[in-house]
Amino acid sequence: MMDDMKLAGKIAIITGAGSGIGHEAAKLFGAEGATVVVADRNEAAARAVADEIVAQGGHATALRVDVAREAEVEAMITSTVAAHGRLDILVNNAGYGFAGTVVTTSEADWDALMAVNVKGVFFGCKYAVPAMARQGGGAIVNTASAAANIGIHDRAAYVASKGAVAALTRAMAIDHVEDGIRINAVAPGTIESPYFTEILRAPGAAQLRRGLEERQAMGRLGRPVEIAQAMLWLASDDASFCTGTVMTVDGGWTAQGDRKVKSQS
Repeated sequence: MMDDMKLAGKIAIITGAGSGIGHEAAKLFGAEGATVVVADRNEAAARAVADEIVAQGGHATALRVDVAREAEVEAMITSTVAAHGRLDILVNNAGYGFAGTVVTTSEADWDALMAVNVKGVFFGCKYAVPAMARQGGGAIVNTASAAANIGIHDRAAYVASKGAVAALTRAMAIDHVEDGIRINAVAPGTIESPYFTEILRAPGAAQLRRGLEERQAMGRLGRPVEIAQAMLWLASDDASFCTGTVMTVDGGWTAQGDRKVKSQS
């Protein structure tokens, strides 16, 4: 029943929705009644996810967007509002990471990662907030990382970027609470995703995987749908008293103060 859906009648944009967590979030939001704009730099992947939602009886469109480019993000927000008359939910999920300390990371690589992971969130909110404020409110969910809470070995730029997302989320939540806009973030732990599939193709992948699993209190990696469920809650009216929150969903990883953390999140 439509009335039982958590996002019935809502218009939602999800960036980085062509794979992984974003893919699962797009499917889940569609199943819960939202019209989903599936945004991704990979247009074919975005179209495949949108087609999947439609095949399951939902409503979705695909949009190619590079979140590191301000004009493309502005156009994403503007075209969505023009097509649907409003924007209720924005999930700033696009992001990536790579190995490196501050010594081994190049300036170009640092800038490219920050452009997607941090500026992408900044651009999305910069243009979504006024649109939401005009209609009386909305909900924004950003993707941070549990790694930002503790720091991890050989991922300096990634950890810094996700720490920035968490801090920016809190700041924006306070700035725009009177506009009726709730701004929260989810901080995933180590999740089965295309990013980790690529990492686990390296030599010694089996040993690396065991190490990743053993550091989890639950003894396994998380599933993308488990993060999507957290995003759904934060985006829905169930979280009506929640803003400025960074929700850690990491299987107990960061609660373990006595374990040495020296591998990727």
